[in-house]
Amino acid sequence: MPFSNPLRGRTSRLLPTAVLAGLAALAGCRAPREFTAADSPGQTYSPAPSAQSDPASPLSSVGSSGFPEDPCRGNSAEGHRQIQCVGFREDDADAAGNVDDTGISNSDVVPVEVATESSAGTDLPAATVMDLGTVLSLVGGQHPAVGFAKWRVQQAYAEQIQASSLWLPSIQAGISFHNHTGNLQASNGTIQDVNRSSLQAGFGTGAVGAGTTPNPGLVARFHLADAMYAPSIAEKNAWAQGHAVTTALNDQLLEASLAWLELLTAEQRVAVLRDSLDRTTNLAQVTQDFFEAGQGLLSDAERMTTEKSLARNRLVTAMEQSEVAGARLVQAVSASGGQRIVPAEQILIPVTLVDAGYDAGTLISQGLHLRPELKEAQCLVAAACEQYQRQKYAPFVPSVLLGASQTGFGGGVGSTTESISDRMDFDAALTWELRGLGYGEQAARRITTAQVEQARFRQVQLMDRIAREITEAHTQTRFRFERIAIAEQGITSAEESVRRNLDRIRNGQGRPIEALQAIRALEEARLALVTAISDYNAAQFRLHRAIGHPVCSSETP
Repeated sequence: MPFSNPLRGRTSRLLPTAVLAGLAALAGCRAPREFTAADSPGQTYSPAPSAQSDPASPLSSVGSSGFPEDPCRGNSAEGHRQIQCVGFREDDADAAGNVDDTGISNSDVVPVEVATESSAGTDLPAATVMDLGTVLSLVGGQHPAVGFAKWRVQQAYAEQIQASSLWLPSIQAGISFHNHTGNLQASNGTIQDVNRSSLQAGFGTGAVGAGTTPNPGLVARFHLADAMYAPSIAEKNAWAQGHAVTTALNDQLLEASLAWLELLTAEQRVAVLRDSLDRTTNLAQVTQDFFEAGQGLLSDAERMTTEKSLARNRLVTAMEQSEVAGARLVQAVSASGGQRIVPAEQILIPVTLVDAGYDAGTLISQGLHLRPELKEAQCLVAAACEQYQRQKYAPFVPSVLLGASQTGFGGGVGSTTESISDRMDFDAALTWELRGLGYGEQAARRITTAQVEQARFRQVQLMDRIAREITEAHTQTRFRFERIAIAEQGITSAEESVRRNLDRIRNGQGRPIEALQAIRALEEARLALVTAISDYNAAQFRLHRAIGHPVCSSETP
C-alpha cells in the first residue's frame, strides 16, 4: 500500500513553527562570504555553519525569485556563470572544537593561512596566495626540467668549440728518463749487451737513442674528415638543444597551468559540495521535525540521515582532492617542499586563448611552423646528413699527424747522463685509411644512411603528432564550450525545481524528502558546470601550446 501524504491539500498554517523555520533555513542556506583583498593577512577561514532551525529565521534571505542567491554563480563579461572560490570568516563558524550542523568539526577543515612573518614559525606549512601569472613566473631557469635542458645547450656549444678546435695543436711538456741494461739487437742483427741511460726535458718527452721524440711538445693529430664536418655536426646539435629548451619551457608552463587549473577546480568543487551539504543537512532537520510533529515518516528521516552522511563523504573526498592538487602544483613549479599554494582567483570562468572559429587546417599550418619540437627535429636531420657526408668522404681524405719538439736531451753509459744539450724534432705524416678492406667503409655509410632516414621518419611522426594534438584540442574547445551553455541551462532548471519543491512543502502539499532529488540535481548541475569550464580551459591551454605558443597569463582576459 503506497504511503499517502497527510499534508496534501492543507495549508502551511498546520505546520509547526519549528518546521516552518527549518524550511526557511533550507530555502536560505547561508551563502559563504567571498574572500576579498581587504581581509587581514594571516586570517584563518573555517566553514560557515548551516542555518539553524530558529523560529526567528526570516525568509528575507530568499532571492527575488524565491530561491537563495547562488554563492557559486555570477556573470562574466561574456555572460557566463562564474564559479566562485569562497572563503569564510571566523565569526561565521561555531566555537573552536564544536561540530556544526553539517557534521564536520572545525578540526576537519584545513585552515587557509596567508603566509606572514608571524605565521612563519607555525607547524603548518606556509600557504602562499598565487594567481596564474605568479605560478607561471616560477617556471624558469631554476626549474629542474628547464635548467637541465639549458645545461644541455651549454654542453652542446662546448662540444661545438671542441670540434672546431680539432686542427689546433696541443702542447705537451715534461721530463722523461730511460735506462736499459741487457741485450739489444743492433741494426745488423747482432745481439749486444748494452747498459745505457737517456734524459729528455722540455716541450717533448720519451726520446730514446736515435729515434724521434714520441711525445712531441706541439702535436696535432686528427682525421681531416672530422676537422671538416665535426664543427657543422656539433653546431646543428647545439641548435637542436636550443629548441629543446623552448620545448621544455613550454611543456612546464603547460603542466603548471594545468596543475593550477586542477587546484582551482578542486576548490570550486569543495565550495559547491559544502553548500549542497548545508542544504541536505537542513532538509534532514526539516524531515526530522515533520516526523516528530507526527506529519512525516521515520523512514524519511533515516533516509535523510544517510543522505547527509553521503554528502559529507563527498565533501571530504573533494577536500582530499584539493590537497592533492595543491601538492601537484607545488611539484609543477618546483616550489620548496611542504609549501602550500592557494589560488588567488576566486572565480572560474571560461578562458579563451585561441578562437575556436579558426579552421583546424590553419591552426595545423601554424603549429607546423612554430612548434620548437619540429625545429629540433629538423636540426637533427641536418646533423645526420652531415654525419653521412663525413663517412662518405672519409676514405679520400687523410689522417694528419704534425709534431714539433724543443727539448734538452742527453745520456750516457750506465746510469750517467752527460752531454745534455738542445734538441729539436719535427714530424709530419698524412695517412689514408680504408677500413676493413672497404667493407668497414660501406658499413659506416649504411649506418649513417639509416640514421638519416630514422631522423626523417621521426620528423614525419612528430608532424603527425602535432596535427593530431591541434585537431584534438580544437575539437575539444568547440564541444566543451557547448557543454558550458548546457550546464548553465541545467542549473537554471535545477534552481527552479528546488524552489518549486520548497514552495510545495511550505503549502503542505508534499513531504520534505521529495525535495532531495532536486537538491541532488542542483549539486550535480553545479559540478557539471565546474567540470565543463575546467575542461574547456584545459583544452584552450593545450591548444595554445599545440600551435607553438607558451601558456602566458598576459593573454588571459
